[in-house]
Amino acid sequence: MKKNILTIDDLFEIPTAAVYKPESYIPATSVFIDSRLVQKGSIFIAIKGDKFDGHDFVNEAVKKGASIVIINEKKLSEFNNLSIPVMTVRDTVLALGEIAKTWRNKLNTKIIGITGSAGKTTTKEMLAAILSVKYKINKTVGNNNNHIGVPLTLLSTTDEHEFLILEFGTNHFGEIAYTAKIAQPDYALITNIGNSHLEFLKNRKGVLEEKSALFDAVATKNGYVFINNDDVMLNKTMLNYSKRITFGFSSAADVKGAIKKYNDEGKPEIEILYKDKKFEQQLNLCGEQNAQNFLASAAVALKLGLNKIEIANGLAKFKPVDKRLNVKKIKKCILIDDTYNANPESMKYAIDLMSKIKNHENRIVILGDMLELGENSVKLHIELAKVIKRNKITKAFLIGSQMINLHIELKKLEVDSTHFMDRKLLEKTLTELSYKSSIVLVKGSRGMKMEEFVKIIEDKAHD
Repeated sequence: MKKNILTIDDLFEIPTAAVYKPESYIPATSVFIDSRLVQKGSIFIAIKGDKFDGHDFVNEAVKKGASIVIINEKKLSEFNNLSIPVMTVRDTVLALGEIAKTWRNKLNTKIIGITGSAGKTTTKEMLAAILSVKYKINKTVGNNNNHIGVPLTLLSTTDEHEFLILEFGTNHFGEIAYTAKIAQPDYALITNIGNSHLEFLKNRKGVLEEKSALFDAVATKNGYVFINNDDVMLNKTMLNYSKRITFGFSSAADVKGAIKKYNDEGKPEIEILYKDKKFEQQLNLCGEQNAQNFLASAAVALKLGLNKIEIANGLAKFKPVDKRLNVKKIKKCILIDDTYNANPESMKYAIDLMSKIKNHENRIVILGDMLELGENSVKLHIELAKVIKRNKITKAFLIGSQMINLHIELKKLEVDSTHFMDRKLLEKTLTELSYKSSIVLVKGSRGMKMEEFVKIIEDKAHD
């Protein structure tokens, strides 16, 4: 298969670009922003980040055989003596996006874009496992889903990949519109619209506006959008898109799901109806959130021609994403590690899961602040109290300046709750607890570093 290349003409097309020694340029087949990864004949783009400035590593990239280096135009005087071509631009981050867009236009790969307030990474990984049974796929690695990660993932894709599954993240208006314009996806899935990043997106309407930019990008290509009919806000957008596939548990949909039952470990058995064909699937994952993630993945897979056996085989290959609703059995303790991040919806799903896991007397939650909720933060923390009460939580350990609001509300509901501002004190308390016959949930926003408490519980539960 002939490799795609980036020619000198491609580089001249980038806005604000000036190329020095263009006659020496050798067409490149790869692009890097990390000098440690540079290969002979590749492009190195110097990007200034929070901790490092790529311009400090230009000479290293040259030694490793870069075909050209792309730098900020203000830095040109520092690199006048380089032996290889140099390209200057006003903004190297924007240049990365433009190069990725050019690369995308050369690809025959079909692109599936996924975003949403909760479940997008798990859905991406689940869909990748399923589609890999039939197709050669590439996917977003980790959470490289922003204005840097999306272009880099595109640039790691070749025509050997039949599908690329791209995750799109955001916390400010316009971010998805920017990355979607670069990626030009053929299919789009929004898992749900929740109370995420409200500090910047203001309210759920703002979240919908930002996330829907992915649908709009697909519509301009006459591609298909996958709409979660159970989500009230997404359901209302249905008529905006003529080429659509709907999915849902609680409402009519093209791909209709039903949770038949949960086993004693909280793993759901799901029935799916699609085009008058019905099949059942036992999930190897726990909780309603993962049932929704699976239904979304199945909707895409069915549209792309996979059958129930291929979907089942793909699901069997899927491994839970680290720190995202990971359920671990440690002797007589069930530990739910959901510490990657938190918003009100994912917090509710995680707490609800606890009552679906049977044969354990105690239900303990260790919860940290949900961040970036803006002016709604107090209200949204307080609202978790009814979820905790409904699920008969035995004991709540809460930490952070926002969790004090939940603590006060739990006291009103006569739920055993202790609040901490001192991490060391909470650590000491957790080391003194017994976790026998207990289900323990640890969750909070990324900035709360709740994974540190997971390690303490793991060590104690093994005793």
